[in-house]
Amino acid sequence: MAATSRGTSPVLPDVRPRLTVLSGPSGVGKSTVVAHMRSVHPEVWLSVSATTRRPRPGERNGVHYFFVDDEEFDKLIANGELLEWAEFAGNRYGTPRRAVLDRLEAGEPVLLEIDLQGARLVRQSMDDARLVFLAPPSWEELVRRLTGRGTEAPEVIERRLDAAKVELAAEAEFDTTLVNTSVEDVARELLALMLQA
Repeated sequence: MAATSRGTSPVLPDVRPRLTVLSGPSGVGKSTVVAHMRSVHPEVWLSVSATTRRPRPGERNGVHYFFVDDEEFDKLIANGELLEWAEFAGNRYGTPRRAVLDRLEAGEPVLLEIDLQGARLVRQSMDDARLVFLAPPSWEELVRRLTGRGTEAPEVIERRLDAAKVELAAEAEFDTTLVNTSVEDVARELLALMLQA
């Protein structure tokens, strides 16, 4: 509730938006939740990560990721241009620092969709960031989602499942957990968290 001065006009609190980090195991539906939230709430700003992985069908450079080669990624690291970066399944992913800081300084809430390692690095450099863990309804459902993609080799799926076990065990490191039983409900809950001071 906004404070009032002598009952005449509301005095809005001076609140700087917090960075919200959405993380969870591969296949839990992070990208689906974020895509739904952005289609319903286009004002939500999602940081676009840089990656060395090849685009999946339908992904566009600058929209889903900034697709770069290893040499370009090395330059981003060397120049301190990444807020965080991690390697996963043989590919590197990183968050461009300047774009995130510019949005926060402009008073806009910012959402990052990143892995566990990246979330930990963000927490180290921005301790007021809100870390949200997206959990599957069950282990069996997560396995079904990962194997149902049909875009990855069995050994890649196995690595993702091994990583998912580690990520699920780290849930307690997060400020909030949302269980992805409904994309619409989770997107609504995530938006509500982003709008909290």
